[in-house]
Amino acid sequence: MKYSSSVILSILLLVLGSCSKDTTKIEPEAETEVEIEPQGVFFPEVGSASWETVTPKQLNWNEENLPDLYDYLETKNTKGFIILKNGRIVVEKYFNGHSKNDEWLWYSAGKTLVSTTVGIAQDEGFLSISDTSSDYLDSNWSSLTTEKQDLITVKHHLSMSTGLKDYVGQTLKWICTQPSCFDYEADAGERWAYHQGAFTLLKDVVTNATKTDFTNYFYAKIRDKIGMSGAWNKQTLLTLYTSDTRSMARWGLLIENEGVWDTETILSKTYFNEMTNTSQDINKSYGYLWWLNGKESYMSTTSQTVASSSLVPNAPADMFAALGADDQKIYIVPSKDLVVVRCGDSAGETQLGPSSFDNELWEKLNSVIN
Repeated sequence: MKYSSSVILSILLLVLGSCSKDTTKIEPEAETEVEIEPQGVFFPEVGSASWETVTPKQLNWNEENLPDLYDYLETKNTKGFIILKNGRIVVEKYFNGHSKNDEWLWYSAGKTLVSTTVGIAQDEGFLSISDTSSDYLDSNWSSLTTEKQDLITVKHHLSMSTGLKDYVGQTLKWICTQPSCFDYEADAGERWAYHQGAFTLLKDVVTNATKTDFTNYFYAKIRDKIGMSGAWNKQTLLTLYTSDTRSMARWGLLIENEGVWDTETILSKTYFNEMTNTSQDINKSYGYLWWLNGKESYMSTTSQTVASSSLVPNAPADMFAALGADDQKIYIVPSKDLVVVRCGDSAGETQLGPSSFDNELWEKLNSVIN
């Protein structure tokens, strides 16, 4: 059968039109930006204000819970707050009229600066913490008999187990460093008590052992090497450390990295391990002036009661901390590569170290950090 040319043309147009209707247009896939967490540990340069950051999104943290954390910190009289992950700033916030450049007192969080300085002096061969304190102090530095005084070693000062009467509630006697203020309560090692005066003598131990003023030795061996700002300042009754919040973070980073700053070993691994583990059998949650979490019990700064609990139940078990009056906090969490810093006025209760604020804050932090 033959078809006319007009019929053939009509059939072709019909077929082509049908094929066109059945064809699906394929759009190219949209590109999505993937933020990757930076690897390795970052150390801010000495003398530089530059500091690498990493976002909560890169870490897969719960960003939606950050506003609640910030509100909590602000209402609890916080001044400065920093979270580091592998040395990089994840969170840096300032509240209640405070700024990045403002300085603040560390109070007893600064005790950890002293314990580390003692360790460096031992690493350099100037002293041994197993020696009696009298080896580095005046032979009549206390009111004890020679026999009882010579039971006290430098380690007993570091671990708050000198056995000296602590005079809880009697501030002037508690901080006094005169021989008449150091009275016998128990043999060294048999009693744990938070004793400011006995701690303060550690600075004299370092000064006499190194033949260098403690302050200058600390500046040369720690502060200047890691780029901290701040200084030891004579207050009305005590000499306390003052710095900006980022310097507290630098300190936390050195300790989180086990005493090594970038490629330089500041403190030996041996002493670091001793310093950040239980130092005696009475207060399981105390090292060499560091507070330790995850232990079976703890004691507070003003009581002889032993509480059957870890120090901060909401915090990771391996967390350890520099804790000071009015809730100065430097938390180190090795398992999460974290340093958390909080400075400011008291969050609500009068205390010298640990407080209920620690546990409350970690509840808020857990809602953010994965």
